[in-house]
Amino acid sequence: MLDFIIKRLLQVILVVFLALTAVFFLIRLSGDPTALFLPPDAPREQIEEYRELLGFNRPLQDQYADFMVNAVQGDFGESLRSQEDALQLVIDRLPATFQLAIAALILSLVIAIPLGVLSAYKRNSFFDRIGVGLTVLGQAVPNFWLGLILIFFFAAQLKLLPTGGGGTWVHLILPTITLATYSIARFTRFTRSSMLDILRKDYIRTAKASGVPTFPLVARFALKNSLIPIITLIALDLGTLLGGAVITEVVFAWPGIGRLLMQSLMNRDFPIVLAAVFIIALIYAIINFIADILYAYVNPQIRVK
Repeated sequence: MLDFIIKRLLQVILVVFLALTAVFFLIRLSGDPTALFLPPDAPREQIEEYRELLGFNRPLQDQYADFMVNAVQGDFGESLRSQEDALQLVIDRLPATFQLAIAALILSLVIAIPLGVLSAYKRNSFFDRIGVGLTVLGQAVPNFWLGLILIFFFAAQLKLLPTGGGGTWVHLILPTITLATYSIARFTRFTRSSMLDILRKDYIRTAKASGVPTFPLVARFALKNSLIPIITLIALDLGTLLGGAVITEVVFAWPGIGRLLMQSLMNRDFPIVLAAVFIIALIYAIINFIADILYAYVNPQIRVK
């Protein structure tokens, strides 16, 4: 088990390293940000002096080496626009992103697991067809389009909810629904598939033939044994929700990491972009690490792979 944990920890480090490396070179392709922070008529000498001050006149490999050395120490530099610590700016936005992602995950589980269980138990019924149709629709609808539709009806037309922003639980309703829609469809489909596999097992048929009531049969025997792959999907989906909250946060002006990341990309504020990618990649990798450990604990065969 210890070897398994060490191997997964090394994978966490590798994932974060590769994410930072890829983003570091990709954002450099967007161009030199120096011109964005100087007047349009700034002389060439002033531009070169500012580039030297920021270190953008140095060879790219030297910039990358210095960045990695500093990043290992938790230093991502200062924001080019606000001159504040980049990592601290991202950490300050982290609670809002977690609040949105956790709310979306809870909503997804509350709706999807019962829906998936009922759909599997009543396979090929009218209810099952409706459930399958809704899961296909939920996975097909883009988040940004759904968010705009919800804003139009519930905020602009009915004036029941705010169009965006944060601060109260009311502001959380529309972004949570928007972000959770895809996960609800995914969890429902996965739960249904997992339950169908379990319901075909011999011990389920035996329990049913022995007169075990429907609710204990489904909840105690079928659902409990189908939770192992669902736990893995929950961990993966939480990381996806944290990363996928970017568009939702922009649409609803939610004050989280995603909105900060988009604003920084528009402004070519490289230190904040890299700090945000580091936090998102680290959280995603740690969540998957925990899921792997739990999975290996439940199923010892995983440890030898």
